[in-house]
Amino acid sequence: MTIVDTSRQPAAEMSFFTRFIKQVRKVPFSVGFGIAWLAAMVFVAFFADLIRPYGITAMDLRARLSLPGNPAHLLGTDELGRDVLSRLLQSIRVSLAIAFGATIISAVVGTTLGFLAAKFRGAVEHFVLVLADFQAALPFLIMSLAVLAFFGSSMPLLIGLMGFYGWERYARIARGLAISASAQGYAAAVVQLGATPTRVYMKHILPNVASTLIVSMTLTFPEIILMESGLSFLGLGVQPPETSLGNMVGFGREYLTRAPWIMLAPAFVIMMTTLSISLVGDWLRDKLDPTLR
Repeated sequence: MTIVDTSRQPAAEMSFFTRFIKQVRKVPFSVGFGIAWLAAMVFVAFFADLIRPYGITAMDLRARLSLPGNPAHLLGTDELGRDVLSRLLQSIRVSLAIAFGATIISAVVGTTLGFLAAKFRGAVEHFVLVLADFQAALPFLIMSLAVLAFFGSSMPLLIGLMGFYGWERYARIARGLAISASAQGYAAAVVQLGATPTRVYMKHILPNVASTLIVSMTLTFPEIILMESGLSFLGLGVQPPETSLGNMVGFGREYLTRAPWIMLAPAFVIMMTTLSISLVGDWLRDKLDPTLR
């Protein structure tokens, strides 16, 4: 018969719990607040359909421009009697989906071009760097306005267009880090063992530069949120009946003096989300940068 010694289990659990508490206490309050806010935004994005009290197009003209605090409409209603809270929850989902999709596209395109420049050098590297310089010098907002005005606004086009914002940062970072990693011993060793270039970059170089790229994504993410909000504010972003944070701000500006809550609620969410991502991004940069340890 096997006898299980359980006397040490509570101590081990307590030790794990104690270590977890110590790690949590090391996180600055501002960073902890940013993480909590972003977690709440992600929760809202996933479960918006379950937690919003009304449909985003449901109108109650008898309750139009109701003040916040009303039990039936906690954040008030807009000019058509639509519930601001319900539209805000849906706007968070749409804006985060656009920002997340565009950030992933930007990171993949930029990192791929950076790795190609580091691998082939010569003409390929020169072409990628010239393209990156052109992208950095191009007024992206003006180009976006022209593209959306000519082709019309749709969700896939908007995500794809936003995905080309900031890719040159990833390309420069990936190129520099890949060249540095290729000169180190581990990359040369796997090449001597017969690894293909794709395997070298994807299995060995990319994991070693991923932390820097992740930090860059936290810097690009809030900029894309602000860019999408600006386009929606100008009427060329997300189109009705769908709604986004910038869309709500754009429609609410006409009622700023009579019903400021229509615009202030999404504007506050934009401000807090971008601030939280910036705080968490700066903290991750300090944590993941080996030169600061």
